Amino acid sequence: MAGSAHATLAGTRRERFGRLPGATRRLRATAPLAAVAVAFTLAQLLLVRPGMGLGWDETVYVSQVGAHAPAAYFSAPRARGVSVLVAPVAAWSSSTALLRTYLAALSGLALLLALRAWRGLFPVRVLALAGALFASLWVTLFYGPQAMPNYWVAVGALAAVACFLRARAGRADHAALWGLAASAALMALMRPMDAVWVVLPLFALGVVRRPRWPLLVLSAGLAAGAAEWVVEAYVSYGGLAHRLSAGSAIQGGLGWHLAVVDQLRSLGGRTLCRPCTGALPSPLVTAWWFVLPVLAALGPALAVRARRTAAALPLACAATAAFPYLFLIGYAAPRFLLPAYALLALPVAVALLRLMTAPRRPWRPVAVTLLCVGLAIHLAVQLSVLVPTARGATASHQGYARAADALHRLGVRPPCLLTGDDAIPIAFYAGCASAATAGHNANATADAIARTALREPVAALVPTGSRPPGYARDWTWVPLDGRRLYYAVPKAAS
Repeated sequence: MAGSAHATLAGTRRERFGRLPGATRRLRATAPLAAVAVAFTLAQLLLVRPGMGLGWDETVYVSQVGAHAPAAYFSAPRARGVSVLVAPVAAWSSSTALLRTYLAALSGLALLLALRAWRGLFPVRVLALAGALFASLWVTLFYGPQAMPNYWVAVGALAAVACFLRARAGRADHAALWGLAASAALMALMRPMDAVWVVLPLFALGVVRRPRWPLLVLSAGLAAGAAEWVVEAYVSYGGLAHRLSAGSAIQGGLGWHLAVVDQLRSLGGRTLCRPCTGALPSPLVTAWWFVLPVLAALGPALAVRARRTAAALPLACAATAAFPYLFLIGYAAPRFLLPAYALLALPVAVALLRLMTAPRRPWRPVAVTLLCVGLAIHLAVQLSVLVPTARGATASHQGYARAADALHRLGVRPPCLLTGDDAIPIAFYAGCASAATAGHNANATADAIARTALREPVAALVPTGSRPPGYARDWTWVPLDGRRLYYAVPKAAS
């Protein structure tokens, strides 16, 4: 009996220790990717800073689930994904620093999961370099901790392409199937139309080549993610076609627009380039943008020689993801291309590592040195754009906070209503509702605003030199940051 017990224990030990090498290999394979994700999170917290405050679009998304201010008008192109993402924090806390920290940690974890999805398709060193290249872009660092959808479409796209390839390779890979459905749903939940553009090459491949069941999983994920957006189209926007039309109008009308130069202008730190005029940034700032497609195209060619054909599909998905923002929209924002940058990072990493290892001695050390110097210069350029961009955004958001403080001092306190120039973000900071009688965010009439002023504080922000709206002509006004602030506080609310 004792001998049997000892034999069982010995067998258990052998089984346990027999599994250690495999676990160790998995740990070693994950460690470089985890290091990239942790560095990415820490860089966001150190360089972008949790106290940056919320921008215009962020206040719209956060107000949908937060208790700090009434929900802002939700225009047709927007989707509810970001509001769902921030709800675990915004639903109970108004701390921007806490929200930023939460998003920075979550964005690092999402990057890790997206990179891990590619294990087995590329060596770990390729994945780690790809992650580092994407994470070190100023636009990735700037938007990672923000309540904005584009980064999440990017990591969803990165994971979706990997899971699609793995699902096609073997029906038994259930993790790939679940990952494909989840990543497709994430993209569609954040920006349904962006998700469609990203997956076009996946659909094309799924139609022309078997097996086709990964296509069914991909379609189910997209449908699940976009379901709320479609239902809301019929409930609040007069139908899906009308919502798509309204979204196109808000974006200036989708059609042939050559926005390549506009995107170049935005690389200098212009978070929204509309209208996009002025000089181009320094060639040193834009040089990486011209090198990127060259290396991305070289990557699949080198990967084919190494019998790794997986590099071609992310390149195709990056091209379709970038197409509408380069050729169909008449303005630019650097965050629009985040999905393309995430997908291009893989073939670029393949090309860079191949260029480092291809030359024979004595030229290999020279090639490695040159590429390391180039990457160091690239990183310095990204930081040179990121730091002033984050500083400028912080100053802008502090202006919203100052305006909100001025409103409170004048007696415009919740419940209250704000209209006019920058009404949406300033109203959020002040805890007021916002209203507009014209434009893309029109959600009220002049008569309704005038009636509201009879029972609660109402203020209108008017650019200096412009006339106030008719309902505000008899209100008291004060100068405020280059504007005139017209306000009315009923006696019952004062």
